[in-house]
Amino acid sequence: METTTDSIKGLQIIQKKNGYRFSIDAILLCSFIDQKYPKNIIDLCAGSGIIGMLLAIRFPKSMITLVEIQESLCEQCRENIALNGLEGRLVVINENIKYIKANPIFVRNSFDLIAANPPFRKTSSGMICPNFEKACARAEVDFSLDDLFSASFSLLRGRGRLCFIYHPDRFVEVIGLLSRHRLEPKRIRFVHSDIKSEAKMVLIEAAKEGRTQCKIESPLIIYDGDKQYSEEVLKMLENG
Repeated sequence: METTTDSIKGLQIIQKKNGYRFSIDAILLCSFIDQKYPKNIIDLCAGSGIIGMLLAIRFPKSMITLVEIQESLCEQCRENIALNGLEGRLVVINENIKYIKANPIFVRNSFDLIAANPPFRKTSSGMICPNFEKACARAEVDFSLDDLFSASFSLLRGRGRLCFIYHPDRFVEVIGLLSRHRLEPKRIRFVHSDIKSEAKMVLIEAAKEGRTQCKIESPLIIYDGDKQYSEEVLKMLENG
């Protein structure tokens, strides 16, 4: 399949022209993360590897594990890691999130930070993209939100953080499932296309067995009145 090589924040990313491609969501999620010195990081929906590589640059002393269910995207991750000279600090594992707890490769209670940009559509809702690679990235084809939170609780150390971006239509469901898995919401930020629009995404940070205390941050506005990226988003997109 034909590929393109795209540049973002100093990284070169190879991705399929008509397959899964990263979006601004990856930048928003990485910018939302505010941990200072996470030693062990895991990205549970790695895609092309963009989130893991951005975090590798931001946290140069961290070891990062990328988990991706699709073998084709795992190969793409490895190719991108090599292209950006990040071998040795990032490892790619081809695995379904719902089987993580049974896989001895993954050590329980060992990660300081989990990042995830998971599929947010249920397979029973809306149209499923005919491109399988895109469909797996957008809809719960092979694992559910419940599987993601179950795996996250198993992997995180005490008070470790799960940071993810999701669709606000399922916000109530998300909060309920986090509580069920003893992942306490700590920070929430809604993302809007512009100042007049309803939220299009929501950024959430949850702590494993954390105290009941949550901060609702100011809305994140993607575009200004001229349909250009807002000043805040432009800063996120700058190199470094």
